Amino acid sequence: MGFARTCSVALVGVEGVVVEVQADLEPGIAAFTLVGLPDKSLSESRDRVRAAVVNSGGEWPQKKLTVGLSPASVPKCGSGFDLAVACAVLGASERIDPRVLPDIVMIGELGLDGRVRPVRGVLPAVLAAADAGYEQVVVPECAAAEASLVPGVSVLGVRSLRQLIAVLTDEPVPDEEPDEQGRPDPLLAGLRMPGTGAATGMHSMGAAQHDHGHDLADVVGQLSARTAVEIAAAGGHHLFLEGPPGAGKTMLAERLPAILPPLGRQESLEVTAVHSVAGLLPPGKPLIDVPPYCAPHHSATMQSLVGGGQGVARPGAVSLSHRGVLFLDETPEFSSRALDALRQPLEAGHVVIARTAGVVRFPARFLMVLAANPCPCGRFSQTGNSCECSTPMIRRYQARLSGPLLDRVDLRVEVGRVTRSALVEAGTRGDSTSTVADRVRAARERAAARLTGTPWRTNSEVPGRELRSRWYASIGAMDEAERSLERGLLTARGLDRVLRVAWTIADLVGHDRPDATDVARALQLRTGVPQGAPMVIGAMP
Repeated sequence: MGFARTCSVALVGVEGVVVEVQADLEPGIAAFTLVGLPDKSLSESRDRVRAAVVNSGGEWPQKKLTVGLSPASVPKCGSGFDLAVACAVLGASERIDPRVLPDIVMIGELGLDGRVRPVRGVLPAVLAAADAGYEQVVVPECAAAEASLVPGVSVLGVRSLRQLIAVLTDEPVPDEEPDEQGRPDPLLAGLRMPGTGAATGMHSMGAAQHDHGHDLADVVGQLSARTAVEIAAAGGHHLFLEGPPGAGKTMLAERLPAILPPLGRQESLEVTAVHSVAGLLPPGKPLIDVPPYCAPHHSATMQSLVGGGQGVARPGAVSLSHRGVLFLDETPEFSSRALDALRQPLEAGHVVIARTAGVVRFPARFLMVLAANPCPCGRFSQTGNSCECSTPMIRRYQARLSGPLLDRVDLRVEVGRVTRSALVEAGTRGDSTSTVADRVRAARERAAARLTGTPWRTNSEVPGRELRSRWYASIGAMDEAERSLERGLLTARGLDRVLRVAWTIADLVGHDRPDATDVARALQLRTGVPQGAPMVIGAMP
């Protein structure tokens, strides 16, 4: 009788559970039994592993073979267990010394010829292994850079099962024949799968890629909207832009990621883990260090926005835009169910998806930008243009955005039509992206210094009770906002959000504490009612 064990990782969302892979050989009729709640793709590993071992020069044991995945109560899915199963079987048959296997975590899919193919979720899997105390991991060669992002872990990248056997048995490591020059490497196919799961139809990229050839100075006029975009970036506040077609709403949203500060180390790992699980990690770029940008089409379903899908839940747009920007253009055209499903992640910063196979939790702390026309034809309230929409049509169109959703949006700006004089006259362009990004970075540094020792890093994350008790405004500064609450113009949540925005404005202009002018600007951005305060950051004292 032979027995061997090694380890792999089962992913539940972006969190991993270390799984012990045990192989037991007993005399009897040759059979291969796999137990431990495997899914269909994992059950098929029996055929993949057998062919890979034989084609790698090994001998398949002609005995009763049982492979167990422990803990048995955790569902296992995917083909990432192939490498661990193969080594456990070879250890049980004493082709590999079983004593060298228990402390190694193995992640990778096997081809029938023995080549090791990449799988989704290598980074979160290695993070889980490191948290469990493991120091050695084996991954596909093309995913070694992603696995090496985890500190304190020794990573071995292999291209084939033959190479791994040679390493574990102290034999000469064979050189795998490289693919022909100029031909695509088939092993890279598993690193990027944009057409799978909830990510179908999504568009996600980093700010540096997205901003190539674009600048915030390209937006003509729209000083109030530009100010709102800057405040949104400085404090992480959600933004609603309403205006006619061609006014610049999409241009503003597309340039927002470029003025956000680069991601910190922990934030980069969070974002990279989500994109790795979704199969959207760009080849050759193992770490995403710029804020992502995701702009789903208005026909997107609720599952594609918040995550889900059949079988194993996949991250949706709210998670793909974690620590970045989620832009919903033509927001009223989205289904009401999909929009209202955003309310919980907007408050919690994560999304929890419950399915029969289990409960999955994905991070979802994003900056949301909504854009909408004032009416179906887009010409409502424009001077010199006749709107063709009836009053009931306008009401139905505007009612597609529910009150509870808009109550979670801190900044609401009306983007007016661009005039001919603003378009052709010189000197009407605003500050460039680099100039605004410097102000945003300085404001975030002030906020981070104030919030040192707390779990929050931006003003939008601070709970209302903490703002009212620890970081309150100057004496009398909130009087007008509190009167708006009494008149029903603000909800209690809205009052807290006015104070959050006031703190962001104070950070931008260098005030130690929000004064009455800062609160007036925040209240105007919240309600749209002019408060007599200038709304241009450059004009602020």
